Amino acid sequence: MAAKLDYHWHLRKVMAGRGMFSTTDLLPLLAERGITLSTSQVYRLVVERPERLSLKILMALLDILDCTMDDLIEPIAAAGAVKKPKKAAAGGSAPESEGLGGLRPKRARIRGVDRP
Repeated sequence: MAAKLDYHWHLRKVMAGRGMFSTTDLLPLLAERGITLSTSQVYRLVVERPERLSLKILMALLDILDCTMDDLIEPIAAAGAVKKPKKAAAGGSAPESEGLGGLRPKRARIRGVDRP
């Protein structure tokens, strides 16, 4: 199984690098780009890690901060994401192949057919 990905959100750090230390500094700059958010929404956007983010808001942040997505979002591998493969069941069955999800088709049996 492939490792699951996670990410770090660096909006606050990027803002500080641009001399923006208050979350309300973003309100008028977002409004100039047609994005209206409440002060609490902007605060959560800056302080917390967003689970969902509009592409319009992301593009506005990149424009306001003159940065790239790599500056704001750092992908990381999530801890404990790798699963061990299951052991084969007793009774001589073949081990499960990766990617089949534990499901294997049953082998067809050909039996004698009456022919005319």
